[in-house]
This record gives sequence, C-alpha cells and structure tokens, in this order.
Amino acid sequence: MSDKPGATRVDEELVRKFIPAEELGSCPQCGSDRLVYDAVRGEVICAVCGFVISEREIDRGPEWRAFEGEEREKRSRVGIPISRYTPDALATEIDWRSKDAAGRELGLRKKVEMFRLRRWHMRAQAQSSLERNLIQAQQELERLSAQLGLPKRVVDRAAEIYRRALEAGLVRGRSIESVVAAAIYAACREMKVPRTLDEISKYTRAGRKEVARCYRLLLRETPVKIPLPDPVDFVPRIGNVLRVSAATIRDAIDILKQARQLGVTAGKDPAGLAAAAIYVAALRRGEVRTQKEVARAAQVTEVTVRNRYKELVKKLKIDLPVKK
Repeated sequence: MSDKPGATRVDEELVRKFIPAEELGSCPQCGSDRLVYDAVRGEVICAVCGFVISEREIDRGPEWRAFEGEEREKRSRVGIPISRYTPDALATEIDWRSKDAAGRELGLRKKVEMFRLRRWHMRAQAQSSLERNLIQAQQELERLSAQLGLPKRVVDRAAEIYRRALEAGLVRGRSIESVVAAAIYAACREMKVPRTLDEISKYTRAGRKEVARCYRLLLRETPVKIPLPDPVDFVPRIGNVLRVSAATIRDAIDILKQARQLGVTAGKDPAGLAAAAIYVAALRRGEVRTQKEVARAAQVTEVTVRNRYKELVKKLKIDLPVKK
C-alpha cells in the first residue's frame, strides 16, 4: 500500500469511475493491477511500487453529497431518467397557470407568448402518429398499473410489448385500451406477477372478450414467450389479503407442489388451486377462513374453491381436523 496521505485502496469499479475504460490496465513498471486512487491529489497510484499511473484526474461525480433519497432528489439538477420504452419526447412541461414564479399575474403579451410556447411544445412532443399513439398508451398504462398496483419492471415490460405491437401494425383498427390491457396481462404472465384477466379487464372500458382477443393476437404476432401459470405465484398474494400466517402460506405452497407431482394441477385454474390450497392449510393450522372469504380474496367463485378443495384432500389424502 502506498504511503501517500489520502490514498485509499479501492476496487476496480471505483477506479473505473475516474479512468476511461481504454486506459485501464496494469502498472507499466511492475505489472501489478492493484490500483489506488488518491482523492486529495487526483492521482492513480500503483499500490506495489508507488508509481503514479495517472494524475490530475477529473472527478466526474456530483460536487454535492446526499444521505437520503429526498435530499438526493432535491439537489439533483437533471430531469427524469430516459427510458427506451417511452417515446423520444421532451420531458419538460409548461404550466397552464398565468402567474410567474413569484406569484405575480402575467401581462397580456406574456400570456400570449406562453400560449404560443405551450402549443409548439406540445407539437414537438409528438411529431408522428406513432409517437402520439405511444403517449396515449403510456397514460393508459400508468392509470392501469396504478389501479392494479404493479411494480415498475412489469410496467416497463408492458410498454415494450405494446411498442412492438404498434410497430408491427397490430393496434390499427383496435382500441388502445384493449391492447394496453393485453400487454399488461402478457407482462404479468411473463414476469410471474399474479393478475388474472378478469381483474385487469375490470379496470378497462374494453370487455374481457376484447382483451382476451388482443392477448391471443400478441402471442401469435409478437415474439413474446409466456410460461405456463403457476398456482404457487398466487399463494402469497391471496394469503396477504386473508391475513394468514407465513406458516400457512408455506403449507399451501407445499400442498401445491405435492399436487403438481401427482398431476392434479394440470388444466386447472391457478387462482382456484391456490385458493383451495390456502383454505386447506388454514384449516390444518387452525386459522379458519370461510370458503366465501377465500373465494373473494382469490376473485374466483365459491364453487371453484369447493371443488378444488375436495379434489386436493382426496388426491393427497390430507387429514383435516374434525369440526367440533
């Protein structure tokens, strides 16, 4: 280690921050790859022989420090991150209020000028029909994802699927809402986020039949590979709604794994199987929930829960406690 004051041992990723990738390598004197960055002098030093490899390095990071997320957002001077799933539009907006930053009312000439700037700003945001379609689809996607409580990775994947469908000409002649809902359902299936088609279509003006038709079209015409639905993915969500213990959720997952080995899960609704497994596990753990409560949490019918419950108990030979 070097004896220079302020020199600290860092890993390759931190050194790469201050040295361009093409300049990284070993020490030209001894061939060692143990590099040390001296933050005080802006030097990169070999930790073995002390040779100064580079000096007067420019710190490409921010000049400020932040210890919280809110403080980082407040001090940051850049806009929203650029995403390849959204149209290449301007991220800024011009407010419709007729007051300046100090709260004073704008004059007539300034109002006319701001109106013209706002109009040209809106035109610059969407210059083609594809971009205008993407902006409307993005708004619908954000609305649906907020109501369904979807994570950002699913929203980004749904936006990518919709953009591929738009470039392939699949949206022409169909409503944006139905194609967006189908893209969300495909992204949820692909990333194993449990959302049923009935649940997604409930928040759209397009009916379930139209959303299902668009979903089948996406599977045929786009390179989207959808895995088979797994009932295990539905168990944690249903268990959280019913507020059962973690042990009950683990027992329900074990029941479904045993049922899969026996071939009981083939051709069955995954949400109904998960609901029945939780119902059985809750009975065995003493956390009794009615079939109506379980069916409402899983958004299936009571008949489905009852039939799947009887089938699991019979095929797996589960002993349930006797009701007193």
